[in-house]
Amino acid sequence: MLISGPTRAVGIFCITEILAWGALFYPPGLTMPHIAAAHGWSLAQTLLGFSIALGVSGLASPLACTLVERHGGHYVMAGGALIGALGLLILPLTSQYWAYLASWVLLGVALASNLYDPAFTALTRIFGIAARRPITLVTFVGGLASTLSWPTTQILIAHSGWRSVYFVLAGVMAFVVAPLYVFVLPRNAVYVPPPVPEGVAAPRLANIIPASGAPFLFIAAGFACHAFLQSGTLAHLLTILQRGGIDAVTAVAIGALFGPAQVLTRIADFVTGGRLHPLWLVRLAMGTMVLAFILLVAAGFAPAVAATFAIMLGAANGVVTIARGALPLVLFGAKGYGRIVGRIARPAQISQAIAPFVFAYVIDRWSGPVALEIMIVVALLALLCFSAIHRPK
Repeated sequence: MLISGPTRAVGIFCITEILAWGALFYPPGLTMPHIAAAHGWSLAQTLLGFSIALGVSGLASPLACTLVERHGGHYVMAGGALIGALGLLILPLTSQYWAYLASWVLLGVALASNLYDPAFTALTRIFGIAARRPITLVTFVGGLASTLSWPTTQILIAHSGWRSVYFVLAGVMAFVVAPLYVFVLPRNAVYVPPPVPEGVAAPRLANIIPASGAPFLFIAAGFACHAFLQSGTLAHLLTILQRGGIDAVTAVAIGALFGPAQVLTRIADFVTGGRLHPLWLVRLAMGTMVLAFILLVAAGFAPAVAATFAIMLGAANGVVTIARGALPLVLFGAKGYGRIVGRIARPAQISQAIAPFVFAYVIDRWSGPVALEIMIVVALLALLCFSAIHRPK
């Protein structure tokens, strides 16, 4: 059933999200030190490109999600994939810093139009208020992106150099992801709100609240804090582990645990039918993140401790991603979902943009443990934001 009718959108996004995350988001964690060494740039200078991409993504996300909601994902997301392929192709071919940064601007547009927010918008356009289960299906397959991307990137670097990584990924975006969107993704919205008779007030679900005021601000702030954590951790996790005394191969193996842990928690949510309200889901996840960072700071960088940390962090991140798609849906409704998700995405993406650069400075100026202590504080702030939101009656 995932290859026919509107439900084929779920199968398509299961493929494209794992490829898009693996091509656009995860490789910098391994390629940045090699790029810096090849050009004689500092690590902070090199990471500025990734930060610019995330910042551009934050600025472009509301427009990208709105366009997907209005016109569907087949052309909008395919165009973003081709722009991403161009950016990935330019990046290894240039030795000029300005051109390097320009390639990351293109990749920022690709991030805004290819990752979870536009995918969630496309699924909500098709399935309406019933989109939580399709969203969960896509996220627990997409959670394997880091598990596939990091080892593949490491193998390509070892055998062909860092430039080969970007040539291969450009081909994936241009010749796999974009055609799937154009030729296979459903073009028409299936979900249509029931018509309201003339003179009768439109029905309003009890659990739908206006997408404004304190609840919206707390949601946006909470997800921005989570994005800061996710971006900073994934960009520097392998570096922090290696500086803590873990060799590169073991660090990559530990980092690869992040993906399966995401998938397991998402499968659990799917199997239970999403019975746990997204608000409680995100609170439990942020509490788990707090404990994970405290564990790593308190117990040190032994491989077993680091592996436990990666599993806890991946498990928590897995359900936060579900909540990011489901919480706006259950609180604010399906109407205007793309615009709402885009507004939430903007501060989150800007936080993602700042985090790698900030933590690169913190690690260079102080140490990895200091960066982890900052992450504990940010995780606590996110938990406080989500705890301040009251579930509507």
